[in-house]
Amino acid sequence: MTTILAVKRWDQVAIAGDGQITVGDIVMKHTANKLRTLYKGEIIGGFAGAVADALTLFERFENHLEKHNGQLKRSAVELAKEWRTDRILRRLDAWLVAADKSDLLVLSGEGDVIEPDEDVVGIGSGGGYAQAAATALLKHSDLSAVQIARTAMEIAAGICIYTNTQINLLSLGGKADSQQQKPGP
Repeated sequence: MTTILAVKRWDQVAIAGDGQITVGDIVMKHTANKLRTLYKGEIIGGFAGAVADALTLFERFENHLEKHNGQLKRSAVELAKEWRTDRILRRLDAWLVAADKSDLLVLSGEGDVIEPDEDVVGIGSGGGYAQAAATALLKHSDLSAVQIARTAMEIAAGICIYTNTQINLLSLGGKADSQQQKPGP
């Protein structure tokens, strides 16, 4: 179980993920990194679900990004079609969030490519909590995308037993372009 949150604000997009990996009700790891920088540092992504499945999907996604010159939406649609129609891939259990400086997308194992109505999306067991907190912060603060992502993840970690405070962040735009920010306290 995990929590991944993506936030867009002004000229910045940030994706945050907690470090917890659980099997059933047992925490197996506290410091996992579920975020990736893709296509020459122009796209960032995060995953929830089975780790091996998600890494397989990221590899396929990267291939589509290369083939389509980093076009996020086109690559996402091509991956979703492949994911849905391939006999082996369609059994993979994972969700992906991917973003560039202009688009924010969710890719599901059902073959969906979803562009959220708001500039925020959460996936994984704590995704709803993190998304609710980030939505409130977007509407009622002047915080940056990175600050909102970190704060919302901390809020989710205080509520969801499958989310911890070992938060990793990736961002594009603003001052922190493509920086990996290490877990906070």
